[in-house]
Amino acid sequence: MNHIVTVQDAVTAFEPWMEPTNAELDAIEREMPVILTDVDLLDAEIITLDRTPTEVDDRRIRRARRRALAARVALVNRTADTNLFGGVA
Repeated sequence: MNHIVTVQDAVTAFEPWMEPTNAELDAIEREMPVILTDVDLLDAEIITLDRTPTEVDDRRIRRARRRALAARVALVNRTADTNLFGGVA
């Protein structure tokens, strides 16, 4: 029986060049409210996958959608403000 092995190191995920940059970490931090509201929306939708949604489930999903949309609008507005005023100074 011949074993198939790789020529490269088994774990290359910790190479220094693969770490996120400070700019990428800042972008993730800015987008975190959107990410968290999307997770809440997914949680609300997952609850209803195996059953017929009740009125409370519908309200929960609508509320989560509104929060996700509001978080996206806030992110776009912050990004637009940064782009407008960031280049002026």
